[in-house]
Order: sequence, then structure tokens, then C-alpha cells
Amino acid sequence: MNTSNVSGGSSILIQRVDKLLESRLENDKDTLEALKELSTFFTDNTLNARRNLRSKIERRSLHINEDFLSAFREVKSALDGIYDDVVAMNSSVQTMTNQLQTTKTQTLQLIDQTTKLQNESKKLSMQQDVANTFIKNFQLTSSELAILHGPSREAPITNEFFAVADRVQEIHSNCRILMQSGYQTLALDVMQRMTLLQEAALERLYRWTQSQCRHIENELLAPLLIKAMSKLEDRPVLYKYVLDEYCTARRSILVGSFIDALTLGHAFGGSSNPIEMHAHDPKRYVGDMLAWLHQAIPVEKENILTLVKACDKTDVSDQIKTALGNITEGLCHPLKSRVEHILAVEAPATVFYSVTTLIRFYQAIITQVVPDSMLTTTLNDLLEQSERSFVTRLQRETRAALGDRAEPPGTDLVPAPSVSRLLSLLNEVLSVASIAEEREKDMLQIVSCVIDPLLQEVNETASRLPTVDMAVYLLNCMHQIQSTLALYEYMDQRLERLQAQADAQLDTLTSEQASSLVANLNLGPIYTILQGREQGPLSLIPGMDPLSVKEFTNKLEAFLVMPDILLLPQISLLQSNTHRTVTQRRSFEVIGAIYKQLYDGCHDPKNNYQNPNSLFTRTPEELLKALVS
Repeated sequence: MNTSNVSGGSSILIQRVDKLLESRLENDKDTLEALKELSTFFTDNTLNARRNLRSKIERRSLHINEDFLSAFREVKSALDGIYDDVVAMNSSVQTMTNQLQTTKTQTLQLIDQTTKLQNESKKLSMQQDVANTFIKNFQLTSSELAILHGPSREAPITNEFFAVADRVQEIHSNCRILMQSGYQTLALDVMQRMTLLQEAALERLYRWTQSQCRHIENELLAPLLIKAMSKLEDRPVLYKYVLDEYCTARRSILVGSFIDALTLGHAFGGSSNPIEMHAHDPKRYVGDMLAWLHQAIPVEKENILTLVKACDKTDVSDQIKTALGNITEGLCHPLKSRVEHILAVEAPATVFYSVTTLIRFYQAIITQVVPDSMLTTTLNDLLEQSERSFVTRLQRETRAALGDRAEPPGTDLVPAPSVSRLLSLLNEVLSVASIAEEREKDMLQIVSCVIDPLLQEVNETASRLPTVDMAVYLLNCMHQIQSTLALYEYMDQRLERLQAQADAQLDTLTSEQASSLVANLNLGPIYTILQGREQGPLSLIPGMDPLSVKEFTNKLEAFLVMPDILLLPQISLLQSNTHRTVTQRRSFEVIGAIYKQLYDGCHDPKNNYQNPNSLFTRTPEELLKALVS
């Protein structure tokens, strides 16, 4: 044996052994599967068995192949049978296809004819649906026509009538859409038919509504009447006729209710006594009548608003005002005749003023509800008559209180009794006017009616008195008048004028009092000298020598001890403490002014008085303080 071959073979074997030793059986799946299969038939691990292992494996492989061949032979036999069946089926299908193609060719004309008939049927069905829909939407049924025309002309209107009328209007409106779709002739025919039906329905509705308004008995309006007015709104002439008919009926009912309230009772508020039971009391009589109107008119307005509440006209407010004016027109004559009768009777001015305020109050309220109507015109006329009657009566009472001849004052110079009577009358009337509306105008007019004649008489009476007595009497009268007017508002201008007259009399009285003091204190010569323009020192002028000046100051000191002795006796007759105080203060200020002029003259060195302080015991300021204190 060749050594190189042996060594080469050994190295290969060694490499394989190493490879086997290095390989890990747990990672070789094929080897594991082979070993697992080997374990099924290699059960005896002997030397003989290992030697026969190869042949055993080969026999086993051969056996398996023979089994596979036997099984595959059965499969092939089955597949051959399937193939024969598929060939037979294909032959049958081909035969059926040929028969179907022949049948399809034969029935093609029949299918075309059937399709055409089906399309024609659908078209006819659609036309029938359109016709039915058109008849339903553009024609009335026989029952609807019967409801619209009614069994007779006098048949009542029902809710179904308005439903049918609305349908007629809807069809008429839809005809415009039909015209826009190209069916002008058909649309015009239907529209003409609906127009005739509308006119007939409105005519019947107008007659029924007019009858309902003519025979309306209560204040509750039926809902059907409200719907009827809404329908008639499209016919202004018919609408106006019905509204006039309603106003006529309500006017008659309202006048009847007013007369019943006057004569029988049953007025608003549940009162059962007739209003004319209080005809002897003008204020209550007029107030009850106007209060009845104030309660009745809003009810009528509410009824009219209810009647036309379903209408959509923009001028409905003007219609309501006009209708209310027509309804309330019948109240004017009975109201005016009775109020004029009250204004013609003899009654105190306060009663006439109360009636005037009542008329003015209700006239303002009613005018807001029924403006520009016969009733408001009547109330305006009555208000003017009442105001004239009040002023006339007040002037008459003023003249009666003054009397035919002016009363002369007594020795006490207090206001004459006529002054107190007139002021009492004025106070009574103003107390009523102070709580009334528009009281400023009324109060000023009342004061003018009373105070102007009173002042005229007072001035006429005072003009016959001496100057001092006249001033005192006028001041006493002014004081009493001012005291009365000061209790009320809006009297500022009148009080200012009275105060100006009183100030003039105070000036007169002050002048007379000052002249009396000057005369009693022998201030006349001194005042004349001080006012003169003689040249030279005052001490050299007769009557201005130191002895005469000292004699005057001594007399002035005695006057300061008892100043009331030299006051005019009429000053004590002034009723106003303010007037007495003002008169004394102003007259004393005149004496103080003359004293200050004398004091300054004596202390002037150019008048050559020796020791002038010995001539005066007081300074001008001290004297004035002592006089006015």
C-alpha cells in the first residue's frame, strides 16, 4: 500500500470525524427526523443488526414505494373516470348552449315587443297620475262646492267654508306657477273658474257678516266673524260696509246702555242706582256720566281690535279711531244736553270749578283713545263752556262779596269785611284748584278774577283817607292778601307785585314818620342849615351855636328813653310786625343820618366848635344801634 494514499485517506477520515464531532445533532433537523424514523424499526442494536441495517433500510424503502404506487394507481383510475364524466358534461353543455342560442334568437322579437308595451304602460300610468294630481290640486270636489255655495243664501257660515275658501285662493295662486310652466290656456281657464268661485264666496260671506254685525247683541265676538273680516279685507269696499254696519249697531247699543245707566241703573262697576238720581249734585252727576264713558269706550275699542285682529292692513289704527268715533258719536247729544243743563243752574263757583276739572280730566283721557272725533269735539266744547261758566260765576261772587258800594275802614284801619269775604272765597277756590291738573293756569286766572277787583276797591277806599291812614290801611290789606296767596304755589309774580306796592306804602309811611320825628325833635332848622350852602363856620350860625346843639342832643337822649312817645299812632295799627319794624327802622335811620351829619359838622375844625365831644354823649354808630335795638 502506498504510504501517501494511506496518509491522505487518513486525513480525510480525520476531517470527517472532526466534522461529525463538531456538529451538534440538536440543530440538525433532518438528522433528528431520520433517527426518529430509524427508531421505529431498528429495535435491536446488535452487530448483526447493524451490518444488515443498510439492506433493511433499502427493503423498507422499496416497500414504501410499492405502497405509493398501489395508491397512485387507484387515484389515476378515479381521475380517468372524472375525465370521462367531464367530457360527457361538456358535450351536454354544448348541446344546451346550441339550443339556448336557437331559443334566444327566436324570442328576441317577442322581448322587444314586450319592452315597448311595458314602456307604453308606464307612460300611460304616469299620465294618469298627473291627471289625478292635477284634478286634486286644481279642482274642487263636489262636497267642497256644496260647502262653498251652501244649501241656501241664508245658510250660516262654518269653519269648513273658510277652509274651502282658502283652498280656492290657493288654487288661484298656484295657477301663476302653472302659467310659468307653459300651460297658459289651462291656467287661465282654471284661474277664471276660481275667480268666479271666489266672488260667489265673498258675496255670501259679506251678506252673512253684515247680518251678524247688524244683529250683534253682546260684546263677545264670534271667532267666525273675526275670520270673515280677515277674508273681506281683500275687498276694501265690502270691508268698509261691514265695518260701518258694525259701528251703527254698536252705536245704537252703546247709546241704549248709556240711557239705561242714566235712568235705570246697571252701570259699570255693578251699581244699580240710576246716574240721574244724583242730578242735584253737579259734581257727582257729571263725574258719574264721564266715568261711565271712560269705562265703556275702552270696551268698544277692545271689541274693534278683536274684530280686526286677523287683518293685516297697515292703517288698522286709523280704522279703529274712525270706527270708535262713529260708535261714540251717538253719546254726544245726551251727554251735552245734560252737562249744559248743569252749567246753567245756580251753583257756587267751587262747584263749577270741580265740574271743569272733571271734564278736563276725562277729556284728556278720552282724547287719547278717540282722537279727532265728534265726542272729543263735544268734550272740548263742554270744557270751554264750563270754564266760562266758572269764570262768570266767580266774577259774580266777587262782585257780590264787594257789594255795590265800597265799605270804608274803621278807626282801627283793619281791612274791610269785603276783603275778608273775598279772601275767604279765594282760599276756598284755590284749595280746590291746587290739587287739579293744569293748576298753574287755573290758579293764576282765579287770582286775577278775585285779586284785581279787590285791589281796585282797596285802592279806591284808601284814596279817601289821609296819607298816613291810607298807607296803613293799604299795608294791612296787602298783608292779609299776601298771607293768603303765600299758602299756594305759582304765586311768586303776584306776591312780587304786591310786595312792590307794599314797599311804596312803606316808603310813604316812613317819610311821614321821619317828618314827624324831625318836627318833634326840632331837627328842622338844623337839617335846613346843614343842607344849606351858607359860608362860614357852623358855630356862628344862629340855631347852630353850641347851646342849641346841646339842647337838641339832650332832647334826643330823652327820646331814646321812650321812643314810642313820638311815633305816629297809626303805626300801632299795622297788623304786620314786619311792617311796623321796617317803618320804625327806616325812620330812625333818617334821624341817625341827620345826627351823623351834625356830629361830623361839629367835629370839623373849620366850624370852630370848642370841645365838640362835650356836645354829644353818643357817636352816630352808638345812636343808630340804640335806635334800632
